[in-house]
Amino acid sequence: MTNRRQFLETLAAAGAASLVPSSGVFGQGRAAKLNVRGGAIDVHHHFVPPGGTTNRPWSPQMSLEQMDKFGIGVAILSMTQNGELLYNGTEKGRAAVRAGNEYGAKLMQQYPKQFGLMGGIPMPDLEGSLREVEYAYDTLKVDAIGIYTNDNQGRWPGDPYFEPLWQELNRRNAIVYMHPLAPQCCSDLKYGAAASMVEYDFDVTRGVVSLVVNGVIFRYPNIRFMTVHSGGTVPMLAGRMNDRVPRGAEQYLPNGLYAELRKWYYDVAHATFPWPYAAMKAFMPESQILFGTDYAPEPIESTVDQLPGLKLPRAFEQMMLRGNAERLFPRFKVA
Repeated sequence: MTNRRQFLETLAAAGAASLVPSSGVFGQGRAAKLNVRGGAIDVHHHFVPPGGTTNRPWSPQMSLEQMDKFGIGVAILSMTQNGELLYNGTEKGRAAVRAGNEYGAKLMQQYPKQFGLMGGIPMPDLEGSLREVEYAYDTLKVDAIGIYTNDNQGRWPGDPYFEPLWQELNRRNAIVYMHPLAPQCCSDLKYGAAASMVEYDFDVTRGVVSLVVNGVIFRYPNIRFMTVHSGGTVPMLAGRMNDRVPRGAEQYLPNGLYAELRKWYYDVAHATFPWPYAAMKAFMPESQILFGTDYAPEPIESTVDQLPGLKLPRAFEQMMLRGNAERLFPRFKVA
């Protein structure tokens, strides 16, 4: 081009066009009701126990209404973001976990076909955690155990302190669901962002790596681990992590780091945007990908409105929305 003005105008137009989302890739259109026999299974669905706090209103009726609206047949309930209360390491924390579990169990008894339950434990309190595991499974009949990515006391799940807990959960062939909690070191950093903006997903990666490089996944193969948000930053960092395995951790990685990371189950709650989804899908086997919504802290639309733009093959869509979860929670399997 000889005309400088024309060149700059063309360049500006090209740049603007590159910022306009393609409806086929970005999925801006409103998602229709999920179409799966029996309804989707939402493995990331929070309830608020008495005395708990939440940034959005919640009630069992609100959950059921939203499930019906979006074609969700089952929600596996877990307690909402109350880590500072549940993980304060005191009798108060132990009592709060027990009250929350009993409330969740009542909901499960009232709506056995719609609700499952992941029982909480007061993780810094090891004795209390072991007692709560026993009570949750033997009395409340929970479907899984829910933990946070750290214990709010400066320990992550692979710390040797928790070894008796993993021994017991392995004995019970447990499903363990790990939800993020901003650690004390990084919950109030002065760089202008709330912990929920980025820190949660960073701590998902810390929790996953802690369990892998400290050998928990290797030593306790009967435990099936699940986590959130398309794996946080795990899929994006897997290659770099593979080149930085700590000395001595090789004994826990007989088939390499990737194989251990791929044993996890990742839900797609609030992470069906094309970028995190693409990273997870490129790294994880299809059998390990689950549907979740992060309701009620997050509206269900945040997850489902992005699904059409992903243009998922129908067979895989059915696996993600229900089939993979049915293998984990067979009591919800459609006859």
